[in-house]
Amino acid sequence: MILNLSDYMTRFRHVVVEGPIGVGKTSLTEILAEKLDARPILEKEEKNPFLERFYEDRRTHAFSTQIFFLLSRYQQQQNFLQNDLFNRNIVADYLFAKDRIFAYINLNDDEIKLYEQIYQTLNPSILKPDMLIFLQASTDVLMKRIIQRGKRNDNKIKEEYLDELNHVYNHFFFHYDDSPLIIINTTDIDFVANQDDRELVIDSILNMKGDREYLRPLGSRILD
Repeated sequence: MILNLSDYMTRFRHVVVEGPIGVGKTSLTEILAEKLDARPILEKEEKNPFLERFYEDRRTHAFSTQIFFLLSRYQQQQNFLQNDLFNRNIVADYLFAKDRIFAYINLNDDEIKLYEQIYQTLNPSILKPDMLIFLQASTDVLMKRIIQRGKRNDNKIKEEYLDELNHVYNHFFFHYDDSPLIIINTTDIDFVANQDDRELVIDSILNMKGDREYLRPLGSRILD
């Protein structure tokens, strides 16, 4: 039986959807926000002026790209914390702490030291979510979805980089314990195009009762 929506919204006022590039974070955020009559908070990747150059030359433009993301995410988090969270439920398509995943993949040792100084200054004022939804999928499925969506800069994402990112995401969230967490394997389902898959995902989220749960639809490949 599905948890009463009002009870769910009282318990989980701040929900975050996370996962690697192409997994469907924004789509699920918008679906959940509509279902819960919550405000969607969407990351604005296209406004990062360094991103296109980063995909062309990771080493040269990694630090400027990362710091821009860190500061813009921080500002957005502060804005919705001050203006929205106590008036309306929030569903966001990124976790502030995930910024460090990209930083440790892309920055050198000296850059990491400076990045950490900035991150540790900002992080204490970030509110942790009441619930985290981690979407995962195999790298080949992610690559296929990225090609299909056809967003700007998508054709510059290399499969090797995506595979590295995917493995680090899995490791990070399998060890995440700051909020109740549901891990959903989307390798063999399409909750955007398939109504049955969408209902399966939504029902699993609304029925979340423990601190950690998994949804692996029958036939899904296990991801490490």
